[in-house]
Amino acid sequence: MPETDGLHGHGDSVFAIQRPGQIRVFTLLEAQQIFPLVRNITAQAFDELSPVLESMRASMENHLLLQQQEIHYEEIVQRWINKMERLGVVVSGLWLVDFDTGDGYLCWRHPETVLGYYHGHEQGFGQRRPLLEVIREQHPGWADCTPMI
Repeated sequence: MPETDGLHGHGDSVFAIQRPGQIRVFTLLEAQQIFPLVRNITAQAFDELSPVLESMRASMENHLLLQQQEIHYEEIVQRWINKMERLGVVVSGLWLVDFDTGDGYLCWRHPETVLGYYHGHEQGFGQRRPLLEVIREQHPGWADCTPMI
């Protein structure tokens, strides 16, 4: 069995690992299945970064210490980005990811508890709409055979 770096799903499923830069197209069901992992990895990175941010604020006068904390900050964020990309999601900002559906994105930002928003490919975070509203209006193929959230 290939090494998955802890990216196992629940039950018998194992989430596919993508090459860096390789975007995966998700159905709503697939995105919902991988979402708890995305949320947990993000929460861990967020929690790991909090004390680094505090230390950076306290180190504003100490250039050397601030520089070391900046490097640690970048390492944590880059590790999070790498994990998200390996799961096939699009990193759109710090703690903000999109699941490509082929015609747009299922959009999530930490600390939201559910995958509840959608926006088109040409739109951004500011134009996202409630997912259930989009499904009711458009009946997209990526949402077929999916239990309503």
